[in-house]
Amino acid sequence: MNFTVLGCGRWGTYIAHYLNTIGHDVLLWGRNDSVRMKTLINSGGNEYLKLDSKIILTTDLQKTLDYSDTIFISINSQHLRNLTENISKCTTSEKTLVLCMKGIENKTGFRLTQVIDDVCGSRFNTAVWVGPGHVQNFLNGIPSCMTIDSASIDLSRKLAQQLSSDLIRIYYGNDIIGTEIGAAAKNVVGIAAGMLDGMGYHSLKGALMARGASEFSKLVVAMGGKAETIFGLSHLGDYEATLFSPFSHNRKFGEDFVKGNEFNMLAEGVSTVKSLIMLSKKYKLDLPISKAVYEVIYEKLDIKESIMKLFSRPLKSEF
Repeated sequence: MNFTVLGCGRWGTYIAHYLNTIGHDVLLWGRNDSVRMKTLINSGGNEYLKLDSKIILTTDLQKTLDYSDTIFISINSQHLRNLTENISKCTTSEKTLVLCMKGIENKTGFRLTQVIDDVCGSRFNTAVWVGPGHVQNFLNGIPSCMTIDSASIDLSRKLAQQLSSDLIRIYYGNDIIGTEIGAAAKNVVGIAAGMLDGMGYHSLKGALMARGASEFSKLVVAMGGKAETIFGLSHLGDYEATLFSPFSHNRKFGEDFVKGNEFNMLAEGVSTVKSLIMLSKKYKLDLPISKAVYEVIYEKLDIKESIMKLFSRPLKSEF
């Protein structure tokens, strides 16, 4: 099959590589002002991998959309609305858009599939592909499990069948709300974990995991999703890769923030936490982990005081 990938960062480039290795024809798009895209065009690879010469590289969005009816998107989540508007202008054909990033739009509090629906109505089929996985591990042959979710169980099953391999086993979900919120929120927990690492409180990450799952299951239910989804691959199942891995951008951001080091990579949790605070007000929920991370990053409150407040809250039953 022909597949298109929009986004030439670490994950987008790997997706193009992965789809090619499991037998699909692939076109990879990046903006014409993207340094990463220029590197791929000039050298055929990046710091992680070398792309097969069969993979088509282009900065032409129209050509990109004409190539395939199934389009994988891996970009900064806050740029999705603008890209979707451009996609809508370039094609009137029915497309399936598979979102391979995690976030919540800041200005609206919309989940990413809602952003697409807001721009395009029901013109496109949408799905999300999330769960634990780092490029570095996959390139070393270390397998993992991920999940596909959408409003259509038939679409989820179809994509799971097309994308599964011995390296990545794909499960399909049936709760798009829980899957999207869980995938986005785990990045905020990852930042908190990095802050604990920066302070040398590594052993508290176990408690952080337990309370994080509890916190966001309540949010998912309030939004109309299923509590148990948080305990699946999109959230709890992704904690090891996000809270412990040296490859996790969100964990590393939190650690560097505590240590006063500059961090120049994309850490989606930095923008996601703004949206979670918005949602906590909308649904009248206490989200203590989100609040602590927000206070530290945006209100410049004392890091140790704000984070340690999470572990000195009033005594109550755990459940």
